[in-house]
Amino acid sequence: MTISLTWPQVLAWRLKRQFVEPVTGPDAVSVVRRLTGVQAQVASSAELAVAVRQADPRPGEIDGALWRERTLVKTWTARGTLHLVPADELPSYTAVLGAFRNWDKGSWQRGHGVTAAEVAAILDAVPKALDGRTLTREELVEGVIEVTGDAHLQEALTSGWGALLKPLSFLGELCYGPPRDGRVTFVSPRDWVPGWPAEPLSAEEGGMRLVRSFLGAHGPGTPETFDAWLYRGAARKAILRGWFRDLAPELAEVEVEGRPMVLLAEHLDDLATTTPSTGVHLLPGFDQYILAAPRDLEPLLPKEARPRVSRAAGWISPVVVHRGRVAGVWEAKNGELAFDLLEDVPADALAAEARRVAALLP
Repeated sequence: MTISLTWPQVLAWRLKRQFVEPVTGPDAVSVVRRLTGVQAQVASSAELAVAVRQADPRPGEIDGALWRERTLVKTWTARGTLHLVPADELPSYTAVLGAFRNWDKGSWQRGHGVTAAEVAAILDAVPKALDGRTLTREELVEGVIEVTGDAHLQEALTSGWGALLKPLSFLGELCYGPPRDGRVTFVSPRDWVPGWPAEPLSAEEGGMRLVRSFLGAHGPGTPETFDAWLYRGAARKAILRGWFRDLAPELAEVEVEGRPMVLLAEHLDDLATTTPSTGVHLLPGFDQYILAAPRDLEPLLPKEARPRVSRAAGWISPVVVHRGRVAGVWEAKNGELAFDLLEDVPADALAAEARRVAALLP
């Protein structure tokens, strides 16, 4: 028999699974792993996304995991955006994203002002330039020109720089290295990540691993909700359905207010007995609780809240969450938190959460 669930139940379960309610997150790597990565183009937001979930936040922990222990990696993954991901999970992302090969399309090349020959030359040259080395952006451009002997590639690399690095990240050929004198550097994952596999995962195995991880924090879900989180329609529908079909022995079917979805079977009892949240929580910009859910999920993100949460240039505002749904947005001004609320929120609970989060801000 299919179990029927409500969205308040589901949202409360997601808050619990994501270490938000209660705040029980352990070390930073475990938090990032549970969230299926943390979006990181704004470093302070990524650090806060981890810290607000930890019972005992430790300043500098993420830098240590990135640059000393190498248990986290910073690179482009889901939706083509910068993320922190556990180092041992990066091969799953490269197996899946590297198979999309959207950079082979003429429309992608025209949109980024490069030719197919230039893309091929860059994809071939960057791994050779990085081999065993840590290079700044400028040094990497010089290395590509040295490998290819084609100075014309400098224009392509400097004008469409970020976009041209993403295919290399997807292919597992490049990730961020330790900053040098305040500048970004790049390294090869095979040189940087401990235990990098000698043979790449198949796209099927990588896809199934990512589906498991996604459902464990953001379930219940469907191939469509997973696809929206992963790359907004880049995966072929037949391939997506295949990953879910192959995982069927591990999944349970549920209905969320009449909508068929699936969940890891091991989590079914926990979700079925979860009661709706009554808590108040402050989450940073670009938080996974928002980003991993469909943009039109009204029980989470009311229509009137969307313009305040999804801003110009892809900016995702910090949010006030009450009863599992977005009740407003917030920002830090001169060390104080300012709120733009859409509905009444318990004042005492909001004040207590504001004090907690303000203490975590740099």
